[in-house]
Amino acid sequence: MKAVILAGGFGSRLSEATNLIPKPMVEIGGKPILWHIMKIYSHYGINDFIICCGYKQYVIKEYFANYFRHNCDMTVDLSNNTTAVHDNHSEKWKVTMVDTGLNTMTGGRIKRIRKYIDNERFLLTYGDGVADLNITDSIVSHEKSGALLSLTAYKPGGKFGALQIDLNTDKVLSFQEKPDGDRNWVNAGYFVCEPEVFDYIPDNDDTVVFEREPLENIAKSGKMHAFRHSGFWKPMDTLRDNTELNEMWDEGKALWKVW
Repeated sequence: MKAVILAGGFGSRLSEATNLIPKPMVEIGGKPILWHIMKIYSHYGINDFIICCGYKQYVIKEYFANYFRHNCDMTVDLSNNTTAVHDNHSEKWKVTMVDTGLNTMTGGRIKRIRKYIDNERFLLTYGDGVADLNITDSIVSHEKSGALLSLTAYKPGGKFGALQIDLNTDKVLSFQEKPDGDRNWVNAGYFVCEPEVFDYIPDNDDTVVFEREPLENIAKSGKMHAFRHSGFWKPMDTLRDNTELNEMWDEGKALWKVW
């Protein structure tokens, strides 16, 4: 099964860092948050990734193209122009990086990678949020639900969009981007998707926001399932979020570090 990661946005709310690099490459503990997200998936046996690139995509491509150089000791012999790699700390990852456009919205980015999915179930998340989510349990819950799409539902203190959930069946009854009020169930951004999800996104329309019409229509059709997560989840929206995540890592309190 493949995991699709949305990593093409401008990250304007974290402009202190994203004027030079894309948001998913902003570091926590010396590693891009994108790496942390991939490590979470890899812990549960998901090692095939599709990264939806856009803004400053060359930074992401360079990082993985030269992963050995970034994550091992090496000797460069300038006398004969040779390079030796020592203590290889690589991963068992297959990483497909796709140019999904500079200004493309989330729905358009997802639609553009359809050909890489091969009509199979896939996982989907954003390149800026970490959690101690049990990926295997979320997949099993999705399979039992028979839904078209399952999302991880979380109940934070407020400020995020809301879900209305039938607590008896865990069926999502409605999806709202950012309604008034606090302490609602929210979309934590970790999805399990059947390939039919692509049918809810129009062709050749890069303006489609996945979190609006596509998800709203899937919820209205009764084909959206909620996997309730009560552990840790934190998106990295601002410099303060990045600082807090780094402090957690440095203090040995990185709850998302399940590997």
